[in-house]
Amino acid sequence: MKLATIKRYGQEKAAIIIQEGAILVESLNRNTNSSWATGLFDIIQSGQLNRMKEWYQIEGKSQLSEFHEIIPKSEIEYAPLYRHPRKIWGIGLNYVEHASDLSEKAPNTEPASFMKPDTTIIGPNDTIKIPHQSERTTAEAELGVIIGKECKNVSEEEAPDVIAGFTTIIDMTAEDILEHNPRYLTRSKSFDTFFSFGPELVTPDEVDEVHDLNVSTVINGELHRKNIVSNMTFRPWHLVSFHSKVMTLLPGDIISTGTPGAVVIRDGDVVECHIDGFEKLTNQVKDLKVSNVR
Repeated sequence: MKLATIKRYGQEKAAIIIQEGAILVESLNRNTNSSWATGLFDIIQSGQLNRMKEWYQIEGKSQLSEFHEIIPKSEIEYAPLYRHPRKIWGIGLNYVEHASDLSEKAPNTEPASFMKPDTTIIGPNDTIKIPHQSERTTAEAELGVIIGKECKNVSEEEAPDVIAGFTTIIDMTAEDILEHNPRYLTRSKSFDTFFSFGPELVTPDEVDEVHDLNVSTVINGELHRKNIVSNMTFRPWHLVSFHSKVMTLLPGDIISTGTPGAVVIRDGDVVECHIDGFEKLTNQVKDLKVSNVR
């Protein structure tokens, strides 16, 4: 099942994505006498997502194919999946090739993780704003893992059972700030608009093998860097297990698993995250120093 948050009449609402378009969960409730939560974060937090997946697999998929209240793909305006997760974990230098881009040694004993505030969040087709403080900002396509239930001290074998699904992410770094001092990592990662995610939450049953997914950073329609998840130093289930041993993971928490390659972005650029079988994530770029936009 694929879910999204879409903008309708000034509001952000959860929807199920099918081949023909999007069906609002509130429309589903109205037409099937259901009572699903109508916000995607609420669906995840309430534990309804697993029941919704079961319904979808057993009868929902066929029901939705005959549904009348479908928003055509051409009319879908995506929002971020949600705006206020409790935690956003990022993973640095998780592909050896990306570490070599920065002339750094890739961590090989533990993940190089950091956290980001939710004020960085934007969604598909929103604008990434290069801040006045940075002369060299990079964008990084990544696979995102979304936690589906509260968990602590889970094993790698248990990790697939605690996730809600996967998504596409573009993470930004003020790389010149970071290069001044590695202790500036949090600041270099935390400017407004520095974390785009969506457009879809893809549930695990839609992914044959997460380690076989290719993740690509694309700039102005040109492939910058591509790599396969199996080439990560620390793969998704390890990341979930590792961070659950640091702190309790909560429904809706996000782990952004690292990029195959960061690309320097400039005013007017269009950057994309492509992952096999996922709707691509696209954002345009404005440099506040050039455009004088706040």
